[in-house]
Amino acid sequence: MTPIIANAELQSFCDRLRTAPFITVDTEFMRETTYWPKLCLIQVATETDAAVIDPLADGLDLAPLLSLLADPAITKVFHAARQDLEIFHNLGVRTTPVFDSQVAAMAAGFGEQIAYDALVRQMLKIDVDKSSRFTDWARRPLSEAQIVYAAGDVTHLAALYPKLRARLERDGRLGWVAEEMAQLADPALYDTDPEKAWRRLKPRRFTAKYLAVFKAVAAWRERTAQTRDQPRGRILKDEAIDEIATQLPTDADGLNRLRSVPKGFATSRFGPDMLAAIRTALEDPEAYAPQIEKPAGGGAPPPGAVVELLKVLLKARAEDAGVAAKLIATVPDLEKIASSDTAPVAALQGWRRELFGADALKLKRGELALVLDGDRVRVVPAA
Repeated sequence: MTPIIANAELQSFCDRLRTAPFITVDTEFMRETTYWPKLCLIQVATETDAAVIDPLADGLDLAPLLSLLADPAITKVFHAARQDLEIFHNLGVRTTPVFDSQVAAMAAGFGEQIAYDALVRQMLKIDVDKSSRFTDWARRPLSEAQIVYAAGDVTHLAALYPKLRARLERDGRLGWVAEEMAQLADPALYDTDPEKAWRRLKPRRFTAKYLAVFKAVAAWRERTAQTRDQPRGRILKDEAIDEIATQLPTDADGLNRLRSVPKGFATSRFGPDMLAAIRTALEDPEAYAPQIEKPAGGGAPPPGAVVELLKVLLKARAEDAGVAAKLIATVPDLEKIASSDTAPVAALQGWRRELFGADALKLKRGELALVLDGDRVRVVPAA
């Protein structure tokens, strides 16, 4: 069993890993009832070494590990990396370069968002015991089963990574995932600045008043969630932000009339503060509103039939290439392509354009047709 290393051992462990070309990393954390994730365990491994690190241990100094994670000469390998990287970002570390085995598996033909245990089973022929996955990682002492499970998440990944990388190199697809990895390592993805909170939502209108209030309420919710250390949704649901920005309530009576706002919210400890934020935004909406480029077509919904055809084309091209369709394009991407041939989406750039985007535009122009051939869809020149 991989032991939990103490403070005195952490420096020497990290020193041994300094010359490794890659390390595998995983975390166990809890955040069901909090805004900030509570880091409970960190696991790190190479092909020959592994450690389980307890960040809750008294007096533990994580500096050697954080320095290792920031080393640009070492590739940090995760599976489903986003939440792990968010944790390290909150600790002040830019973890780069990164390799996410879940994203890489999408390019290697293992389907969309394949689970870690399924990927290990398919590539290493090992069954992973997941019974400890949802245990209480904040409770001490940890059980032997928890420690074994935690260590396995990085030791198996250390054996899997070289095989997965070699497969991508063999198929000429390593470059396909490079853009995704760069986005994962971008600090902007984990920015918790309340004034930027509106960016993770989807505004539906483009008037200055709507956007100003949309931004103001999103910022208020983010600040409140951070201060109270509660999930955003427990403060206010996403749909309520859109309705508030649409209806522009400036007093308790107006707020209480909204369907998506909880009953009594206006007179709660939250209501007056949020109403003050709304009124401030409306003092000069043109100045406060974020600058958003209005979609092609004036914001009109994309033609539904075209979107459905693009979905079929995407699935056909993804199956032909053995790539997860989600890695090529998302439904919002298809909606933008349906509305505009010059939509600013990744699906019309680089390898995605070669694989799908160019054909998507040809399909829109009537130059290609989709033909059912048995249980498969073929893409053929239009008659």
